[in-house]
Amino acid sequence: MSISPEIHQKLVNILGEAYVFTDQETRNHYGHDETEDYVFPPSVVVKPANAQEISKILQLANEHKIPTTPIGARTGLSGGALSIYQGIGLSLERLNKIIEIDEQNLQVIVEPAVITQVLRETVAEKGLFYPVDPSSQGSCWIGGNVAENSGGARAVKYGVTKDYVLNLEVVLPNGEIIWTGANTLKNSTGYNLTQLMVGSEGTLGVIAKIVLKLLPQNQYNVLMLVPFYQASQACEAVSAIFRAGIVPSALEFMERDAIDWTLQFNDNININVNDQVQAHLLIEVDGNYPEILMQEAEKILGVVEQFEIDEVLFADTEDQKNTLWKMRRSVAEAVKSNSIYKEEDTVVPRYVLPELLFGIKSIGKKYGFQSVCYGHAGDGNLHVNIIKGDMTDDNWKTEVPKGIREIFELTVALKGTLSGEHGIGYVQKNFMDIAFSKTHIELMERIKYVFDPNNILNPGKIFPDENH
Repeated sequence: MSISPEIHQKLVNILGEAYVFTDQETRNHYGHDETEDYVFPPSVVVKPANAQEISKILQLANEHKIPTTPIGARTGLSGGALSIYQGIGLSLERLNKIIEIDEQNLQVIVEPAVITQVLRETVAEKGLFYPVDPSSQGSCWIGGNVAENSGGARAVKYGVTKDYVLNLEVVLPNGEIIWTGANTLKNSTGYNLTQLMVGSEGTLGVIAKIVLKLLPQNQYNVLMLVPFYQASQACEAVSAIFRAGIVPSALEFMERDAIDWTLQFNDNININVNDQVQAHLLIEVDGNYPEILMQEAEKILGVVEQFEIDEVLFADTEDQKNTLWKMRRSVAEAVKSNSIYKEEDTVVPRYVLPELLFGIKSIGKKYGFQSVCYGHAGDGNLHVNIIKGDMTDDNWKTEVPKGIREIFELTVALKGTLSGEHGIGYVQKNFMDIAFSKTHIELMERIKYVFDPNNILNPGKIFPDENH
């Protein structure tokens, strides 16, 4: 949808000319995220500074039924920030302040464009801990984390974004500004609008402020890298560790191709991998008592030694720990640098991870594609990178979607679901019928209608296409 000169002028009146952009370069820049090679430029990019300006923009958009897409750091992998109907691209980059760190109540109030790692490091300086740490934490924003209900490596012990959001200032599609809850740890007062907004992918309202719960910072951690001769056994070991009574602060899975590609991509990471090793688990425990952590590490060692493993590497220094985490966090970028790919975000109960991995590989053989798997195994979240490699363009377009559908059908059959932390957005919406009945989807659509009867806010996301 194009923007008329009259609407353009009204946007300028709201924001000033310096924050309204219609040039092709800017529109293209804000027209993509990290989802494959999609580019959907908005007709105009606007950069409000506060909730009041967002309110005026949404009032205007609602009155004239102009599609409006909230745009964050554009690190998403489901196409949630793509302006697929053009219209207004609402960049939140100017809302980038940490407003208050409440050390008495262990809370922080932030605006949506605060970089996640910046928030984590800022509160850490005060001895506080914000645990949610997506692999893109150095570039993704808190607002996007809330919109997608992001997780990360430490979700296995500490939970995901929803577990830390106490209250939100939200601008509704009609321009009204509300707070969704209260800055309290408990709240059973009416429907939980705060949690409804978390994970809603910018379809119900625009988040302008976020109140997050914090934790005291743990002083110590132990990190180990465990090489397995069989990837299936690495998956089996995940559940075995928990059944032994240990809850790691992180438990990450990387299969051999993910490791090899990452080491090629980062030639400054020096880790020797035996030719027979097919997968690694990166396992961390944390706490305030070193002797207890060592006991837990020894117990984990006792569990993994029941499987066929190579020599376990204990990270002795902070540099070693940083190297191991850099290896894990670089996997997605390494895969992307190697080939055209599609990334799926499956999640199942952790005990059935071996079945999921076996099924993914079998489906790949059936449809002729290679997959590279890695992810947050401790909470059953496996990222599946489907590699184009030497597949023909025709097979890439026709066969791979069939394979993806079968992967999702398998995931749901294993009591899992389509996405653990990346969201549904644009690219997964036509698979929603696998996870949800018609009744489920209609309920969600009715909620969308209550918030946004004119369907202006991030349209074309989450819900399946009508002709699907």
